[in-house]
Amino acid sequence: MTDGAAMTDFAAMRHAMVVSQLRPNAVSDPRVIAAMAGVPREHFLPAELAALAYRDRPLPLGNGRALNQPEATGRLLSEARVRADDKVLLIGAAGGYTAALLATLAGLVVAVENDPALLAIARSALVGSTNVTLVEAPLAEGAPSEAPYNLIVVDGAVEQLPEVLIDQLAPGGRLVTGIVDRGVTRLALGTRTAGGFGLADFADVDCVTLPGFARPAVFAF
Repeated sequence: MTDGAAMTDFAAMRHAMVVSQLRPNAVSDPRVIAAMAGVPREHFLPAELAALAYRDRPLPLGNGRALNQPEATGRLLSEARVRADDKVLLIGAAGGYTAALLATLAGLVVAVENDPALLAIARSALVGSTNVTLVEAPLAEGAPSEAPYNLIVVDGAVEQLPEVLIDQLAPGGRLVTGIVDRGVTRLALGTRTAGGFGLADFADVDCVTLPGFARPAVFAF
């Protein structure tokens, strides 16, 4: 960490995040609150950004990527109703923060990231997390070799969900994601049933956009 980060009272900042960003914004699941109050978010960032770890806006990470603001991640995990025996696929591991949260909530986490620099941070920060597997792959492909999953967490907003991801969800499994809708981001939840899969919005929350999920352009002739 930088000298400035070393002098920062991160424990106090985590407490302030819970009090001012999470609880007032419907992040009420006590397990999610406990995880976010305990996992040191600053450990999952480039050293020069550590002092900004708990700000209430998306945090740019370079190469077009950003870390979701705490409210967005907290709302996604609360709505996901993560169970202790869940096998979870995380799309957009970034530096490993959400993977670390899920590691305290679920049985097994498979976290996909395509940015080598972010993946290196995640590998270093997650040393000792025995129930997290990091996979370097395009985000939109997921990790089909480890499927099926009880829960898929897309920690960012996408224009569309590819079928290859939905196919990795077990029957009855849940998926939470951000959705880009006409320039506005919303959080949504879906469940895979015998009749198919559908998403329903549950909150209008600012959410980082993940690359590789653009809706194909429609050409008019």
